[in-house]
Amino acid sequence: MIAAMTPSPNPPTVRREPSRQGEAAPAMERFLGLLDDALARAALVKLTLAKPDGTQAQPQRLTVRPVLLRGATQLSFVYRYKTKDVTKNFSVEQGRQALAPLLGTSFRSAHLATATHVLELAISKRGQCTLREQAAAPAAPPTLAHDRLKRRFVDADRPFLAALGVTDSQGKLVPAMSRKFRQIDKFVEVFATAFAASTLAQARTLRVMDFGSGKGYLTFAVHDHLRHALGVDAQVTGGELRQDMVDLCARTAACLGLEGLSFEQGDVTAYAPQAIDVMIALHACDTATDHAIHLGVQAGAAIILCAPCCHKELRPQLLSPHPIRAILQHGVHLGQEAEMVTDGLRALLLEACGYATQVFEFVALEHTSKNKMILAVKRPHPEPPAAALHQVDEVKSFYGIAEQCLERLLAARLRAG
Repeated sequence: MIAAMTPSPNPPTVRREPSRQGEAAPAMERFLGLLDDALARAALVKLTLAKPDGTQAQPQRLTVRPVLLRGATQLSFVYRYKTKDVTKNFSVEQGRQALAPLLGTSFRSAHLATATHVLELAISKRGQCTLREQAAAPAAPPTLAHDRLKRRFVDADRPFLAALGVTDSQGKLVPAMSRKFRQIDKFVEVFATAFAASTLAQARTLRVMDFGSGKGYLTFAVHDHLRHALGVDAQVTGGELRQDMVDLCARTAACLGLEGLSFEQGDVTAYAPQAIDVMIALHACDTATDHAIHLGVQAGAAIILCAPCCHKELRPQLLSPHPIRAILQHGVHLGQEAEMVTDGLRALLLEACGYATQVFEFVALEHTSKNKMILAVKRPHPEPPAAALHQVDEVKSFYGIAEQCLERLLAARLRAG
């Protein structure tokens, strides 16, 4: 490392070249010295290496900037190829060691921006170096954020998160619960977007039913979003088969003094239809998802949100029609096909019932393997069901499906029109 830099009183342009090829290059030495100094003082803003001196398979550009990962400063290397970007993170020392051999061999141009200097190093094919250097304009310290700041739909300091163990008493995220927090935040984002696009957007009172509420993470989150963020007089009920979970969530809600939030024990297949504005059913197993969707449709829900779990009903019914027989002979493919067909039919049947429906990835697979979501928002002016029902019949005929639970449950409604 060299001594700290001090900007020249007159912002000059400095040119330095080696006297001949192979000799130690003062320009290169100064450039690497200033890079060392910037790293030592945490003053590096960005380093860019360009003008590749190699084959097409090599990266066309390399960008390096400091990032904060797990509380430690590292160097993020982004290798830009013609068709992709590859990112690798190194410790500061490892990154510094990796950079010097690249100059003059892999890249013939380098642009270094620090808190105090801007430098441009050019290396000719003969190995001669030219350094242009000037003092940088005053600027804010470089950010170490690994990604752009993302909008959060759930504030980490909300009391329900601490009560459920997602954050500590200071409102800081418990590391082991980081994935759960991402799921909660993503779910509220999906719900908030659907709510804003639905006929409920101007409602001041509404009823929400969450079947299979479990430990209540999403039930509490929806209640908090509606009551705290939107100021809606929402009555949110979590339904759960396990009495111990019902008791746990009810005690938590009571301790927080939350109005309009309740939990009850029950099975969605035996639930008596009532007026519901929002129906939520996450990870309801197999045909329990069909019963939850049916209940939502019967109750007139403007929003139906489901994350299906297990797809057992259709798998033994599926034929393997040509030309996909060779593909579906593998059990894993047959299971994936059963999942796709089941949720595709559910979406079509919801369309036939007057809903605008989407099937999409809820959160990344790294957070949960149950990552598919069906979102249905009631149309103000429903379309005739004939087209969607025709598509249902075509899919069933192609795969040889004799019966699907949701279609059976909705049969009377669909016949009526």
